[in-house]
Amino acid sequence: MSHIKANGIQIEYEIFGKKINPTIVLIAGNGAQLNFWETDFCKMLAKNNLQVIRFDNRDAGLSTKFDAAGIPDMTKIYQAAQDGKPIKTAYSLEDMADDVAGLLDTLEISKAHICGASMGGTIAQVFACRHPSRICSLICIMSSTGNPNNPQISPETLAIVTATPPSERNAYIEYTLRMWKNIWSKGFPFEEERAKRYCEESYDRSYYPIGTVRQNAALVANGDRRQHLSLLTIPTLVIHGTADVLFPVEAGKDMARTIPNAKLLLIEGMGHDMPKGTWKCIVEAIINQVKDTSHSC
Repeated sequence: MSHIKANGIQIEYEIFGKKINPTIVLIAGNGAQLNFWETDFCKMLAKNNLQVIRFDNRDAGLSTKFDAAGIPDMTKIYQAAQDGKPIKTAYSLEDMADDVAGLLDTLEISKAHICGASMGGTIAQVFACRHPSRICSLICIMSSTGNPNNPQISPETLAIVTATPPSERNAYIEYTLRMWKNIWSKGFPFEEERAKRYCEESYDRSYYPIGTVRQNAALVANGDRRQHLSLLTIPTLVIHGTADVLFPVEAGKDMARTIPNAKLLLIEGMGHDMPKGTWKCIVEAIINQVKDTSHSC
């Protein structure tokens, strides 16, 4: 892994595959680190003639932290969003999208396929709106347009995924495993050993729940993106699970309706995660998207 300065911050990143191949940038979701995109998954893409870049978003992993910004009051932020009032945050999703552009600049990559999962998908959307000349195609997995009319996460699930995790290692791992079980794909067996390894690696690499809160504030403040997304002319692939409890399946359908000519892939039984049983399907869809849009890159 390496780190570089881009868009005024330090960004930790890793590259798989050859530079002569088309580039795909993988953007992780709220609080997740680059290891969300597991090494074996990245290698599957790289073996299909892609240069794969995974990286830590700002305020996560080994990229720049924004400690001086403090902890946002999410109750007030949710209320302000509901009331349509301006929301002040440490940074915006636009800043996070510009981090991706800065990473590409520093690596001297003019255009790339941009793929994001969950909040990473919203960052990818914002990137597409702000930097349309830099994107070959847009791929959003288990994400949303921010449409307030979509079915919303249940209060019980929201409380589980937004609670502050314990700071002690074993307690953190136990807590996070419970959370993953809650949002896991109902159509696939829970992969406890894999999930535990991910929790251990994430904790040991960078335990930093405050950054998750600030990222969430930026997400809430960004609001409804449909007006901007409806103007996109970029080839788009939407991948969504039918059993997603964070962004119910209607969120994926709404995105595919909103972005002109977007393709929609629904994966039966997939929740707000990527079980290994879905990897072949997802990788094949991404590779086909890259092949179908080779003229634009």
